[in-house]
Amino acid sequence: MPKASDLKRGMVVEVNDEPYSVKDIEVRNPSSRGASTLYKIRFNHLKTKQKRDESLKGDDFLKEVDCERKLVQFSYQDTDGHTFMNLDDYEQHTIHSNEIEQEQGYLTEGLEGIVAIILDNQLVAIELPAAVVMTITDTAPGIKGATAAARTKSAILAKGLEVQVPEYIEIGETIKINTSTGKFMSRA
Repeated sequence: MPKASDLKRGMVVEVNDEPYSVKDIEVRNPSSRGASTLYKIRFNHLKTKQKRDESLKGDDFLKEVDCERKLVQFSYQDTDGHTFMNLDDYEQHTIHSNEIEQEQGYLTEGLEGIVAIILDNQLVAIELPAAVVMTITDTAPGIKGATAAARTKSAILAKGLEVQVPEYIEIGETIKINTSTGKFMSRA
């Protein structure tokens, strides 16, 4: 049974006897000495997709939902949604695009290391790998002599995602991006 302070994005917990996945966590540290840290958490119901906001103290316990976690690979996107393939038995699972809005920008064909959360034989959520490698499709020209500690510029990636990169990065280069923060990590 995880505490509110142990929750991470993508975890599946039970709130009022219903399964919810954790979408966002905001930590609020109070200014007074005796007050405890509050966690403002946005949950998504796994079946109805309704959003729910809760404010919890760090030591509040939540019950984890028993669901399957399978390692999958992103296969393709069509009008029905995004399809993922289990690498062990080649079983395919589809999830509607609006259910993974935040993750869509990182999904490239053949991306591996994705964890599929399956509840009652239905794909309800995905967890991306910690970092993904993507190619830059558009950015301002690189500047000779720019260092790693220099200023940043905007870069557009293959799926339309926009990130800040160092000035020396050029079009066509592949870079590593942190999927939880959406920030540039390094060249790939």
